[in-house]
Amino acid sequence: MPVVVIGKRKLSTETDKGKSVKLIIATIKPFKLEEVREAVTAAGVHGMMVTEIKGFGSQSGHTEIYRGAEYAVNFVPKVKLEIVVPDSLADQVVETIAKTAKTGKIGDGKIFVLDVESALRVRTGETDGDAL
Repeated sequence: MPVVVIGKRKLSTETDKGKSVKLIIATIKPFKLEEVREAVTAAGVHGMMVTEIKGFGSQSGHTEIYRGAEYAVNFVPKVKLEIVVPDSLADQVVETIAKTAKTGKIGDGKIFVLDVESALRVRTGETDGDAL
């Protein structure tokens, strides 16, 4: 396996065993945020980033009535969670989010899991799994 050292950072095509991390991106309904946060914290997650977003998928928006006038809402409010976890915890966190965020109705959201090439804790300089 080729390994390249740049300064103190080691870059390789494969991450050290036990050090690989995953980025979990989940879009959920806003009212489920606190419930999901509590569930993933109990599953071992130590932090997450939350962004209020708007989007559409299968439901393609909806119509609402405001002051007697009907209008189309093309983008539905959602919450995007970004969670970086050790590879060993990723499947459990995905299952926890899916189970907790599910209402059984259209628009429950999506979950994506990506490999993280590297991670760095700015304050200490810790990298990858240690940076979480």
